[in-house]
Amino acid sequence: MNNVSHNDKKIYLGMDVSQKNIEIFALIGENNFPMGKISNTQDGINCFFDKIAAPMKSITVAIETGTHSAWISRLLEERGCEVIVAHARDLAFIYKGDKKSDRIDAEKLARVVRFDKKLLHPVKLLDKKRQEALLAVKARDLLVKERTCIINAIRGFLRSFGINDLGYSHDTIGEMYSILPKEIRANLRELFTALTAISNGIKAYDKRIEKITENYPETKTLQQIKGVGPLISLTYALIIGDPHRFCAKECASYLGLVPKRDQSGEVDKQLGITKCGNKLLRRLLVQGAQYIMGPFGEDCDLRNFGNRIAARGGRIAKKKAVIAVARKLAITMLALWRNPNVAYDPHFKANSKKIKLA
Repeated sequence: MNNVSHNDKKIYLGMDVSQKNIEIFALIGENNFPMGKISNTQDGINCFFDKIAAPMKSITVAIETGTHSAWISRLLEERGCEVIVAHARDLAFIYKGDKKSDRIDAEKLARVVRFDKKLLHPVKLLDKKRQEALLAVKARDLLVKERTCIINAIRGFLRSFGINDLGYSHDTIGEMYSILPKEIRANLRELFTALTAISNGIKAYDKRIEKITENYPETKTLQQIKGVGPLISLTYALIIGDPHRFCAKECASYLGLVPKRDQSGEVDKQLGITKCGNKLLRRLLVQGAQYIMGPFGEDCDLRNFGNRIAARGGRIAKKKAVIAVARKLAITMLALWRNPNVAYDPHFKANSKKIKLA
């Protein structure tokens, strides 16, 4: 591994992170320094930066988003480095390169961060406290997926024997076990046991998430909207972080709820949403929108807005209505968060018109 000399110049480091090692490439002025590999551990990173004969504030480090990006960026920022976490999805010039290697990727990161940081589409990662809180939400989401997979498998197995599973929801399907034929019950015993354990785990996470919301008072403000409970409000608060971070349009765009754009000359195609940003939060917002549009949703501006779109007819119109409500829900939650002293009015539009007429 080469040493880096300072010479009163800014140092740009590209770090390509893999599971075991980190490839480092350094740029100082017009000089290139392939630094080689270090171990992907706190001790390995600290040992490397201890050997750099330069003040940490003169070092800019570029890394890609990934499993290790959160703790590595926090470690380097604590040492005084400027850390740019590049959005890996938007770096086609790296992952689609004809000649791709860890060294080349690290060099590209270093060169681009020196030229223009915005080209890396930098992202703001969660702090440690929010990352720990979000872990409960992610773990619950994993259990929900596993439960859905097991339930679908059980339904398929039973239907192949002509056993009717209609009328049983995901909460009550476990009750079928006792009425199944003896042979089938014996072969599905472990699946039903796992299903019960997973369901209990989900309930435990629900209680834990509700407890965590006590540390985030903004969640109570967001829960004024019927259809937004502890799970959605907490995930929204953790992912967004700061209500003044975005304007309304930027928030919807950040969550991937805005249409793609492909316009050239006289052609302006109508495309689906971008689906960028946090998948978990976007999915939860869509679930909230489905509740608002569903049979248990209350009469409100959000529901009326969705109904106007769904009235165009067809399944596609209904899907568009749900996405549009999810987008407006995200914006409404942001507005509520910014104005915690203002009570949520589900009929804000109608009431505001009455005030104007008066």
